[in-house]
Amino acid sequence: MRTLLITGPGGTGRTTVAAATALAAARQGTTTLLLGTDRDDTLGTALGLRTGPAPTPVEPGLTVWRPDAAQGFRDGLAALQDRAASALDLLGAARLDPEDLTPLPGAEDLALLRALREAALAEAYDLLVVDLPPAPRALALLAAPEELRRCLRRLLPPERQAARALRPVLGRLAGVPMPAEALYEAAARWDLELAAAEAVLADRHTVVRLVAEPGPAGADAVRTTALGLALRGLRTDLLVANRVLPEDAPADSWLSGPLAQQRKTLDEWRGSHDVRPVAHLGRDPRGTDDLAALGVPGVNPDASPVEWPVTDRLAADGVLVWHIPLPGAVREELDLIRRGDELVVAAGPFRRVVPLPSALRRCTVDGAALRDGTLAVRFAPDPQLWPRER
Repeated sequence: MRTLLITGPGGTGRTTVAAATALAAARQGTTTLLLGTDRDDTLGTALGLRTGPAPTPVEPGLTVWRPDAAQGFRDGLAALQDRAASALDLLGAARLDPEDLTPLPGAEDLALLRALREAALAEAYDLLVVDLPPAPRALALLAAPEELRRCLRRLLPPERQAARALRPVLGRLAGVPMPAEALYEAAARWDLELAAAEAVLADRHTVVRLVAEPGPAGADAVRTTALGLALRGLRTDLLVANRVLPEDAPADSWLSGPLAQQRKTLDEWRGSHDVRPVAHLGRDPRGTDDLAALGVPGVNPDASPVEWPVTDRLAADGVLVWHIPLPGAVREELDLIRRGDELVVAAGPFRRVVPLPSALRRCTVDGAALRDGTLAVRFAPDPQLWPRER
């Protein structure tokens, strides 16, 4: 199954473009699921029908689904209380009534990740179109599976579970209670679920499509979002320039200023993105006829994967070079920290902890340079770890 993630700055018609893209794919014969994330029924407004927690058919080949984050939160809490029933009874704790609870911050994002995983595992569709939240929140959501798994591994390393038979003894010696078996089991279950979501995002058939209005604000937002996606190793297929104004407007009209900004931004975008303009209809699109009239581009099956290659320059310069594409990065806003077998990369407002390739773990960092949107990190072999020639 192919997965198309759609995001962009808020208020740029992201949801409308997602609905139009899914509709176009379905009418071309691709069985498509459109997955929504907004608490309000913005997808239903664009499609001209109500959507909700039950998958809703729109027309042949197209189904829309908007998971209920509140219900998912309540179900998860009820399951957690059932698993911890003995501990709660021992402590004399009163059960929480799920119906009296409202979702905590982040529950909607977790519901989306769960829905993304379920849709991929179901294998009932050829294409999954996901209407992600606006770009800043979408970038945090896309980073969540990897970051949460890393935290779980640090807090509850799986290898420590092997000593469960010694846990009571160790607890008495240390004077503090040791983690219970149920905690490791819960961590393993969470890790498995997060790994499934991470696998969908990292799949070679998953791409991100950006939607923005051509103008100064849109240009800044696209630059920042593209950098965040690149740091996560996520690939983009297209940049949809939405609500493009007609070029035949009279020169003395009030549109002359916005048109000049639009032309400048489109020229800038075409130098670094595959840009597809979508014209302004003169009204907010409503219903499938309006969505079809937008003429949004179809799914690009030839989007090239993101690669972070390591080149061997040992013979010439005595180093290995790790190339990390970071389009839009600024040298003054870059930071690198080597920590054990990981490299902490900070670019602008974004930060990622990346495991080093095996060959680079036996090296020391020898320097770095940013050229043409690519960060080249040099690694020199560590004589104490690198195999010596006999």
